[in-house]
Amino acid sequence: MQTMLPTLWLSSLRIPPLGLLVLWLMATTCPGQEPIDFAHRVVPILKKHCVECHAGDQKKGGFSLNTRETLLAGGESGSEILSADKSSSELLARVTSNDKDVRMPPEGTGLSDSEIATLREWAQSGFPWEAGFTFGPRGYEPPLQPRRPELPPAHSPARNHPIDRFLDADRATHGLAPIPSVDDSELVRRLYLDLVGLLPTPEQTHEYLSDTSPDKRERLIRALLARDMEYTEHWLTFWNDLLRNDYSGTGFITGGRTQISKWLYDALMANKPYDAMARELIAPPNGESAGFANGIRWRGEVSAGQTVEIQFAQSLGQAFLGINLKCASCHDSFIDRWTLKDAYGLAAVYSNTPLKIHRCDKPTGQTAKAGWLFPELGEINPNAPQPERLQQLAGLMTHPQNGRFARTIVNRLWHRMMGYGIVHPTDAMQSQPWNEDLLDYLAVDFVDHRYDLKEVLFTIASSEAYRARAERLQEKETNEAYTYQGPRARRMTAEQFVDAVWQLTGAAPTKFDAPVVRGKPIAADPAASNNAAPTGKWIWSETANAAGGPPAGEKIAFRTSFPLDKLPSKAFGVITCDNEYRLWINQRLVAEDPNWESLEAFQAKEFLQLGENEIVIVGTNGGSGPNPAALYFEMKLVDNDKTTSIASSTDWKYSTTLPDSNGKLPGTADGWKSAVVANGPWGARLQNEIATGLTGNSHNGSMVRASLVKADFLMRSLGRPNRDQIVSMRPTELTTLEAMDLSNGQTLAEWLQRGAERWHQQLQNEGNSTSRQDLVDQLFLFALSRQPRPEELTTINAMIGPSLEVSDLEDLLWAVIMLPDFQYIR
Repeated sequence: MQTMLPTLWLSSLRIPPLGLLVLWLMATTCPGQEPIDFAHRVVPILKKHCVECHAGDQKKGGFSLNTRETLLAGGESGSEILSADKSSSELLARVTSNDKDVRMPPEGTGLSDSEIATLREWAQSGFPWEAGFTFGPRGYEPPLQPRRPELPPAHSPARNHPIDRFLDADRATHGLAPIPSVDDSELVRRLYLDLVGLLPTPEQTHEYLSDTSPDKRERLIRALLARDMEYTEHWLTFWNDLLRNDYSGTGFITGGRTQISKWLYDALMANKPYDAMARELIAPPNGESAGFANGIRWRGEVSAGQTVEIQFAQSLGQAFLGINLKCASCHDSFIDRWTLKDAYGLAAVYSNTPLKIHRCDKPTGQTAKAGWLFPELGEINPNAPQPERLQQLAGLMTHPQNGRFARTIVNRLWHRMMGYGIVHPTDAMQSQPWNEDLLDYLAVDFVDHRYDLKEVLFTIASSEAYRARAERLQEKETNEAYTYQGPRARRMTAEQFVDAVWQLTGAAPTKFDAPVVRGKPIAADPAASNNAAPTGKWIWSETANAAGGPPAGEKIAFRTSFPLDKLPSKAFGVITCDNEYRLWINQRLVAEDPNWESLEAFQAKEFLQLGENEIVIVGTNGGSGPNPAALYFEMKLVDNDKTTSIASSTDWKYSTTLPDSNGKLPGTADGWKSAVVANGPWGARLQNEIATGLTGNSHNGSMVRASLVKADFLMRSLGRPNRDQIVSMRPTELTTLEAMDLSNGQTLAEWLQRGAERWHQQLQNEGNSTSRQDLVDQLFLFALSRQPRPEELTTINAMIGPSLEVSDLEDLLWAVIMLPDFQYIR
């Protein structure tokens, strides 16, 4: 399968083949290597030996350590502080020299061997620097209160959007013109992936490209944001990262951690205002949202900086205000103005007992007093009970005059949509924005819209700035101050990539791990409830009427058939069996499950064919003696506004003659009898559970999303974090592990094989009506929202057989998803 990709890349995109890329990565990266701790390892050395002469107003020899930029600029000697290949450094040469006229510092015994080793590691890492940190006086303090900036004049009538007015004015000060826009095919893919995390189908792309209405972009944005379930299940990834929520991992087994999954899912489905979400996370009104504030109770002894009270302070500071209280949880921060007293004061709001202050894990003898970081907005009563203190804190965090609360979240959303924060990184909100007016405008507009998260996304996506051509990063110098050059191309998240592959291959699982009910509750949608009312029966063989029920271990084959003169636009259903089942449609395995307590949703369109269709299910009774057994099946076939239901009933036939492993029944099977109504094991649960499955869990055929399942090895290698800590920005660099998993990983290979079989079946279903070119065009349109380029077609035609066998389609799928055009949101 891997033979085709290098040729396709080289011929069409002129970039290195994957094999060379993997070798290069293995030679230049160290998997698992942690970045150097600048604040705790490097800053103390520089403070001890260097800042007296090279920081603040002191710039001896023309060399200043105030910022990373001044460090890299070097001094009057003209020697580069760091060579391009990081193999040599003027700083290291000075601190290791034996020449007294050269060595730094000139007085004293100089640096110790361990200090030199730390600086060498720092240099070889490229002198990483904490965002916003300076050894000089801080020239910028973020405002607390909201600010409503005046809108600049519009560059042209077509660029009257507030965001464009700010950015056009900013570019004009740099002598730069507005950035050209991308075409509609790039834009429609960008909008779908950013707003609902899915590829647009070929039909959806065609619909948008053929629409000539002047307001079609705004209408599409509104329509995507109104797709509540798809919106929720895409943005769940963002919020799970930011709120440290997951379905497995540290603390769940021991009970030292609880999920907020159901609360979070329902909040996003209802588009709950952000200020209300924050208040419920800080002061939970019930147990559903308490997991965020409660953090993780680590087993065994932990440092003072890992207690649940300190976690509370750190999590609130990072998630809601974009500030780093981790340094200040150990000592007064090296990198900003926050102190040990600040961190412990916020932690004391949560604590149920007097909280002793520790500095670097050693008790100071002082007790923390519950307090708020910005007392000018109000105070917290330290003598109030904990629930009341949390309510006061929630009110202060979401206070209308706390402009930093709104600025932080709109900055995070801007970063997610545009690839680079207005304050960057997004957890460095003490830093000066590159466009303060733009940030303040978005923040006050957010509050004006009553903290509506979807309105922020609409505002950003409807601007010409969002539609602009993606920035070309190779044209930008590393140390150059940021100037807006268009949205940055962003790699798909692990969940977006997996969802996109599942869309192309139909390999999505039928079950998910998040403890949520997908879609809106049935009670909230009576029409959906009526349409989804179960029409099937619990069925089994005649042994269902035997005393005590069917014997343990009994296996029964059920079958039914139905004709199709036209393939439906959607086909989906639910199935469960006491105790277990295997389901085939047209001799292709659709689903199987050994758990009688679960209801599985499945998609069936890819398994259907014109003409006669056959459903075969083998049900198995469990237990150690006679006990009840029953099967329930229901499938919906949707064609425009018409829905047909195929459900288990006494019209189905059963036999003890079983199919082979492919679901094929013997041609001479005898003894087929009519199924018998059985007593299903679910009782009163039947109506609601199956109705939910046919509207919520299947949601008219929507596949299970990667955000709802536990992270597997592939998603981990693609950058999905374990969420023991808050993650507001995932790494963007390609790793060795990721390159190897994408080129040789078993999980991806299995998905692509299933996808190849699915596309091959589609070819067979459509007979001669679909040509080889049609299929390639359709695949490219689905994956990339465009037709294949001539050079890509040349490579494809040279590499795959004329008949498009399953192996050819597998190669083609793999090559397409490896294209940067696929893996990036441009």
